[in-house]
Amino acid sequence: MTKASEGIFDDSVVYVTKQGAQVGVDGGRITIYMKGEGELASFPMGQVDTINIFGNINFTTPFVARANDHGIVLNYFTQNGRYRGSFVPEKNTIAEVRRRQYALSERENLKIARQMVRGKIRNSRTLLNRKDVPDNGRLAELEALTANARDLDELRGMEGEAAEIYFGLLNGCLAEGWTFERRTRRPPQDHINALLSLTYSMMKNEVLSSLRQYNLDPFLGILHADRHGRPALALDLLEEFRPIFCDAFALRLINKQMLKHDDFGADNHLKDYAFKIYLDKFDDYMQEEFTHPTFGYTVSRRKSVRMQAILLRKAITGELREYHPLEFKR
Repeated sequence: MTKASEGIFDDSVVYVTKQGAQVGVDGGRITIYMKGEGELASFPMGQVDTINIFGNINFTTPFVARANDHGIVLNYFTQNGRYRGSFVPEKNTIAEVRRRQYALSERENLKIARQMVRGKIRNSRTLLNRKDVPDNGRLAELEALTANARDLDELRGMEGEAAEIYFGLLNGCLAEGWTFERRTRRPPQDHINALLSLTYSMMKNEVLSSLRQYNLDPFLGILHADRHGRPALALDLLEEFRPIFCDAFALRLINKQMLKHDDFGADNHLKDYAFKIYLDKFDDYMQEEFTHPTFGYTVSRRKSVRMQAILLRKAITGELREYHPLEFKR
């Protein structure tokens, strides 16, 4: 059981991950206990507005009644973080967050989107630098120009140019025996593109889970246009993770020979046994820890995605003056 509590992060969100645990109430506190082990944790009822439950967790009936009275939202996820549903009490904080999200002006959207795109370009440069692949300096120029983008269309143009330059250099990051010519989708035209598409989908699920944990509407975009059935806000937040998490992971699998060409089928998708290897490696990767480049303490990649969701929520609700992307300088 943890609270997302470092510094500016939200003390009102509780995560329950201990399989077989039970959530109940004792006086004015939420209690989490395990048969045979006793109480694992407790939190003041009045300070919690969201509880995120992962896997096999049980509730007492009195707790559910008190959660409804106090406006506590319960979000249900599988043990691996896939969203299953929510209990939304009559009195809740979701409406307040969503109302602010829906009311964002074009100027406010642009302010957040600039930061997202800048962070993505910065992380693209950092990945290339880590692989000793030089660029002609245009990526740095585009990173700086994002601050002056007059509207979302101009910003999208900068992001598109940066992506074209970046993907044009990605081949230099690959081990011998692998080549990358250009980014292709639907369907991916080669093994590298298939691996990138799969990893983007996996990371999108991580982002979706994090947005829902903080009660944001994942379908209302800031940078990406709204389209029926497309989680536009998740795609927005995904951008900064694409180079430094997703592409870096795909390169690791290839360059360290965890996956080989023979592991892919005729449709460029991983064979069943290789897909299981991929899933294990991805979960390990998301649990790996690093020193956060902004806050200085150790976090897992999975937790860092969650942290970006709360930073985004605070930027949307006005609790922060601007959104701070996760960006690595080196």
